[in-house]
Amino acid sequence: MMYWYGHGGGGWMWPWMVLGNLLVLAAIVVIVVVVVLFFRALSQRPGPPGGGHGGHVGWGAPPSPGAPGPRSGPEQILAERYARGEIDEEEYERRLATLRGSSPPGPARP
Repeated sequence: MMYWYGHGGGGWMWPWMVLGNLLVLAAIVVIVVVVVLFFRALSQRPGPPGGGHGGHVGWGAPPSPGAPGPRSGPEQILAERYARGEIDEEEYERRLATLRGSSPPGPARP
């Protein structure tokens, strides 16, 4: 009981204890912020800035009303097949028209 109630010169330790507690709290806050930012970065979808993710608009200005939107799944696959040369232009246009629900261009079928 020699150091209790101010005996033995122990009064100078309290500022160090307060500083130590503040440093521990600051370290916890920094770790939490880093973890949250890390998981937010992992959860973001890749893509161009400015939107194009359905209803979610990313960073940048929203897309203009007249700008073409992202292709749907089947149209994207069809465009990729055409780009690889698997189908010719006539077949691409015919299948694209079928996907969009309009009559295919070209000669009339009997």
